Amino acid sequence: MNYRKLGRFGVRLSEVGLGGWMTHGRSLDDEATTRVVRRAYDLGVNFFDTADVYNRGEAEKALGKAIAGLPRESLVIGTKCFFPMGDGPNDRGLSKKHIVESVNGCLRRLNTDYLDLMQFHRFDPDVDLDETVRAIDEVIRQGKVLYWGVSEWPPHQIARAVHVAERLNANPPASNQPHYHLLGREVENGVIQACEAAGMGMVVFSPLAQGVLTGKYAPGQAPPEGSRGADDKSNMWMHGLLKDDVLVRVQNLKAYAEELGTTMPAFALAWCLRQKQVTSVIIGATKPEQIEANVQACGLQFGDDVWAKADEILGFARPNG
Repeated sequence: MNYRKLGRFGVRLSEVGLGGWMTHGRSLDDEATTRVVRRAYDLGVNFFDTADVYNRGEAEKALGKAIAGLPRESLVIGTKCFFPMGDGPNDRGLSKKHIVESVNGCLRRLNTDYLDLMQFHRFDPDVDLDETVRAIDEVIRQGKVLYWGVSEWPPHQIARAVHVAERLNANPPASNQPHYHLLGREVENGVIQACEAAGMGMVVFSPLAQGVLTGKYAPGQAPPEGSRGADDKSNMWMHGLLKDDVLVRVQNLKAYAEELGTTMPAFALAWCLRQKQVTSVIIGATKPEQIEANVQACGLQFGDDVWAKADEILGFARPNG
């Protein structure tokens, strides 16, 4: 396993992190979650990502049980808040009230004394950014949180958060968690640049495009039984990725990756990690073997010609000449 600094900040995260959005406290029971988490830990994964809203706190509870007994100092635990955790008017958003209550709730569910990273799941247009930054700075000074960041914020709001923190002499944001993968590159149009200017590291989610970049979905065929693509409760964001023209290109890229002596998942993760601003790629897993396969991306490097060929195969660039 390789480790990278979170932007300009001193904490080091494993290049491959483990998330629990669709699995912890949902599709996996506590015993299965523990097996996956412990295998990841044994392979050198130290970054574990969750959020209070994932299955309304059940994901955090499952992760808390899975890490019980592990040396706390060897873990980097990241969680998030913003989305509703109840039906009340203050059970959501980025007010001081909700941030403080969310942090305390996360600590209870994860059964830990502090959070390494608290990220704001979305930008909140209804709360003055000064209040949000002051609130997270206060809980950091109390020792409940070490670093804070954002998730899926537009570049101008990232820049505003940095400016507000500077003006208030508050702890600045250290991370950004956007989606990023070979088929979804929106963050290359301003977000990466905003993070670089601020010295923020990126911990990207869905680097395998919700499983499409594993190559397991074939054009003209129904999604494999038991896969996310076959689950109508989980595939609501996958429909555009499961079109035959996309899947044909993915199969062609899979063949190219195998020609290079690697697997499609490892190739896709390595593509994300080629960006110096990316600290960690967050994967999901239902079995320990998936962790074992994905960590092969660590240290996997290719030249610009390989990445240009990948762009050509996927239709992101025209061939030279």
